[in-house]
Amino acid sequence: MKIHNLKRKTLNKKTAIVGRGGKRGKTSGRGGKGQTARAGHKVRPEMRDIIKKMPKLRGYAFNTRNEKPLIVNVGDLELLFSNGDTVSPQTLVEKGIVELDVGKNPRIKILSMGDLSKKLTISNCLVSAEAKAKIEKAGGTVK
Repeated sequence: MKIHNLKRKTLNKKTAIVGRGGKRGKTSGRGGKGQTARAGHKVRPEMRDIIKKMPKLRGYAFNTRNEKPLIVNVGDLELLFSNGDTVSPQTLVEKGIVELDVGKNPRIKILSMGDLSKKLTISNCLVSAEAKAKIEKAGGTVK
């Protein structure tokens, strides 16, 4: 056996041919002129620019809703409800005090502005401490 008869176990990998000559003429597979034809070119991704133009939203997730409850005062309940009535988000929507929130009953907080002399039952509403004291003083209950 002679050296010129030896063959490699693996063939040489072909590298990208750059410049004139060989099977690739003129632009050597790099297109036209400019940034993309240069060595070490790196084009800024278009998607990054689109993402950067989008406004950032507060909070952890995009679709979480953390809205404040609608406020109803004790004085409003005095005017609109009679003695022994139940106050809930459904009854407040029926009376037209508050509107539906995307087809659902809204969250409601009752505050202590005004006076209350009627015995009312409050359910499914947030109630401030002063409002709760006024309701219980009038003989009502908060569930």
